[in-house]
Amino acid sequence: MGELATLANVSKRTIDYYTSLGLLQANRSKSNYRIYASEALDDLKFIERYKKLGVSLETIRRKMEMKKCHEMNEFIVEQHIESVSEHMKQLNMELSDLAPVFEVLNTKQKEAIFKRLTIESVALMQSLHFLTK
Repeated sequence: MGELATLANVSKRTIDYYTSLGLLQANRSKSNYRIYASEALDDLKFIERYKKLGVSLETIRRKMEMKKCHEMNEFIVEQHIESVSEHMKQLNMELSDLAPVFEVLNTKQKEAIFKRLTIESVALMQSLHFLTK
């Protein structure tokens, strides 16, 4: 577990917590130590990525189930698309609220904000802005 924590840059306690919630799966050794499969590192990175976006652990659990399910039925896919669509609407409202504030910033302030954004987030913001025109 310590090696996994180091590789994922999280604490052992975090791994314990995720395991207790069922987000991570571990087998037990003969001496009762937890042994995590090689996929556990990818799962941890997946969890941490969504946590940084403010996604709840319950939602992350559902996303992990969908990711691991090889045969998703149409209903699950439709629900996920609907959820993403709702999230995009919320983001669009937030961008609309921020637009007047952004307009009064000076060039240096605007540049500082754009430097903190990833290429993907800028593209998403431009797409959302285009869709609302």
